[in-house]
Amino acid sequence: MTSPAVDARVKKIGFLSFGHWRDVPGSQTRSGADALLQTIELAEAAEEIGVNGAFVRVHHFERQLASPFPLLAAIGARTRRIEIGTGVIDMRYENPLYMAEEAAAADLISGGRLQLGISRGSPETALRGAESFGYVAEDAAEMARTKAETFLAAIDGGPVARTDPARTGGLSGRLAVTPQSPGLRDRIWWGAGTRATGQWAAKLGVHLQSSTLLSEDTGVPFDQLQAEQIRLYREAWREAGHDREARVSVSRSVLPITEDIDRLYFGTQAQGDQVGLLEGVRSRFGRTFAGEPDRIAEELAADEAVREADYVLFTVPNQLGVEYNARILATIAAHIAPAIGWKPAA
Repeated sequence: MTSPAVDARVKKIGFLSFGHWRDVPGSQTRSGADALLQTIELAEAAEEIGVNGAFVRVHHFERQLASPFPLLAAIGARTRRIEIGTGVIDMRYENPLYMAEEAAAADLISGGRLQLGISRGSPETALRGAESFGYVAEDAAEMARTKAETFLAAIDGGPVARTDPARTGGLSGRLAVTPQSPGLRDRIWWGAGTRATGQWAAKLGVHLQSSTLLSEDTGVPFDQLQAEQIRLYREAWREAGHDREARVSVSRSVLPITEDIDRLYFGTQAQGDQVGLLEGVRSRFGRTFAGEPDRIAEELAADEAVREADYVLFTVPNQLGVEYNARILATIAAHIAPAIGWKPAA
C-alpha cells in the first residue's frame, strides 16, 4: 500500500489523558493522587520524546481528572517546552471570572504555554450535574456559550467590576480580573461536536478542537464528516476577518502493537466507526487504530480530518502507567507521526 502525499498542515502532536483511576487488579493508577502525579510524570517524559503537547480531559463526578488548573500549573512548573492544555473544560460547571484568574495564573507559571480547550461538555452520568455546582439554566448549551464569552472578555482585560467610591476617595472606575497573561486569548479552543458549532467558534475567534464524537451523521465515514466540519470552520473564520491564523486539532485513539504485551492488551481493539443514538440524536464515533505501527501510519496519513488538522492528540490508556504510555508515545513519535508531517520539537 502506498501512503498518500502528506499534507504539510500537520505540525504538532500531543497526548490526551482522561486520567482514569480504579483500584482494581491490573491498574497502575489506583487513586486520584496516582492519576494526578502520573500525568505530570508523563508530561515530563513526553517532553523528552519531543511531543508538543500534554492535554487532559475534564470530567466531573467520575474517577477521572476534574480540576485542571492545579494540574496544569504543576506540569508547567516541572517542564520547560511542552504545551499544556485541556480537551475540554465543561463551561457549564465554571465561574468564568474565577476561571479567568486560574487560567492566567497557570499560563504565567508555564511561560505562556497554555492551550485551553473549553466547550459545552459531553453527556455525563450526573443528572443536571452543573446544578449541584450552583449553575441552573433552561438551555445548558446557551449557558456554556454565554460563560465562554464572559471568560474570553475577562482574559482579554475587559472590565468586569466597578470600584467602590468609599474606598477610592470618591473616584469611580472599572476593574479587570488579575492577573492577566498576555496572549492567552489567542490560545483558546472550542470543542465542537457539530458543523454548526464549529462555525460559531470561528465567528467567536477561537481555535477548533473537533470532537471524536460528532452528534450528527450524514452517512459518510467519520474522517470525511470531520473534515467537512473543519473546512466549514476555516471558511467561517475567513469570513469573520480575524487577523490570526485558525488552528484545528483532532483526537485519535492509536494503540501501536510492537510487543507481546501490546497484543495481549489491544490485539482485538481495532474497529471501524460506530453509529448510534446519543441523547436522542444519531451520532458518529471515531474508530480505534490498533495494529502494527507501519499500518497505522498509512491509515492515519489517509485520514481526511488528520490531513486537515494542525494538531493531532493521541489518547493514552493512562491506567497502564507512565512507563507503558511513554513507550507508546515514543513509538508514535518514531514510526507513526512522521507519516502525517510531524517532526519532533527541538
